Amino acid sequence: MYSTPTRTSLRSSTPTRIDRRAFLALAGGAALAALLPPAPAFALTADQATAHIQRAVDEVYAVINSGNQSAQIYQQFEAILARYADMDVIARTVLGPAARQTPAAELASYTQALQGYIGRKYGRRFREFVGSRVTVTGARPLKSFYAVTSVAQLQGRSPIDVEWHVSDRSGDVRFFNLIIEGINMIASERAEIAAMLAQRRGSVAALTADLRQAG
Repeated sequence: MYSTPTRTSLRSSTPTRIDRRAFLALAGGAALAALLPPAPAFALTADQATAHIQRAVDEVYAVINSGNQSAQIYQQFEAILARYADMDVIARTVLGPAARQTPAAELASYTQALQGYIGRKYGRRFREFVGSRVTVTGARPLKSFYAVTSVAQLQGRSPIDVEWHVSDRSGDVRFFNLIIEGINMIASERAEIAAMLAQRRGSVAALTADLRQAG
């Protein structure tokens, strides 16, 4: 529905953490509204959404505790995104209005580059969970999707809350947003990608080339 993702870099520049969370939540919700309009009824169930995220969490947990080198972990995390995330929705939402004006082939290349970028960036973020126990705690309906909650119990640190937004509007059950400790992935990455695109004078091709090396 996206710099190394340390806790500091994910929370920079606003006066208070509460203000930043409120801003990101509003921005993320507004960006996704056009792509995920309210459905008349849920086809997806809470159990299906929870099971989808449980499988994703199990795979993430296996990867971060595998003892593999960083490059392998990031490739594996990207593969998890490909299986469980709705990268088309994420890519279009993050790119914003430019997505509607970008040719299909160019948009596909950008989406693939963004997937690798997020895999590396959030793969580093999830490495903080090495040795932790991640528990999926429940699901609640939000408009036309479900918010699935999970908690990472870290060794010697306070637990970290992770929320996954899950929908089947694309035809398959997929998550399209991720919120770690109140920080909204879609809103954060939308702001970052917008800045990168502006620096490249609106060139999605240039943005795509740089995303292949970033993260």
